[in-house]
Amino acid sequence: MIKVENLVHRYDGDDVPVLRGINLEIKEGEYVAIIGPIGCGKTTLIKHLNALLIPTEGNVWVDGMNTRDTSLAGEIRRRVGMVFQNPDNQIVGMTVEEDVAFGPENLRLPPGEIRRRVTEALEAVGMGSYAQRHPHTLSGGEKRLVTLADILAMNPRYIALDEPTSSLDPAGREMVLTLLRGLNKQGIAMIHVTHNMDEITGADRIIVMEDGRIVLSGTPGEVFSGV
Repeated sequence: MIKVENLVHRYDGDDVPVLRGINLEIKEGEYVAIIGPIGCGKTTLIKHLNALLIPTEGNVWVDGMNTRDTSLAGEIRRRVGMVFQNPDNQIVGMTVEEDVAFGPENLRLPPGEIRRRVTEALEAVGMGSYAQRHPHTLSGGEKRLVTLADILAMNPRYIALDEPTSSLDPAGREMVLTLLRGLNKQGIAMIHVTHNMDEITGADRIIVMEDGRIVLSGTPGEVFSGV
């Protein structure tokens, strides 16, 4: 599981912490939605889950690995994939196929294994026929599917998503949400940051944040009845 213990985060030069004593556990296979007003610390929190940020105070554990141990950062990021709000910030390949192969290549996997992972990841997100397409020719929804394929090629246990449907039209939004639900049913945990209430009703658990703290946590029924 992912375990967050008394997490405090303060950006360099800031006196006021963005996160103030977060305690949280996320189990493998769980679908967790994180909501709250802009600036409450949602994005900062999920960046701690794959060691993009290191706690100012407290600890974050991923399957027993402490994110403070920089020698473990590569393995932690393989297990906890991250989908950012703007897919253009994640796409690095000249073709879709090259982009998805980037992660496995960095793992120094054999060429045959890389090809297998790329093919399987693209098929899993419904983008198998797009392998030779240039990413800049894709729609916003298609680009997000490519970023998900990037992560799937690394065989993650958890995927953290920062508003993955923002700026998408209804068709693109439904395309992404359908894929997330399908991947979760296959056992991959989802940690989904969103402002859209329609996206969280199917979550196992909803976490409500405010001013750097978790102020409410429970099933959709428990949270909505408590608001």
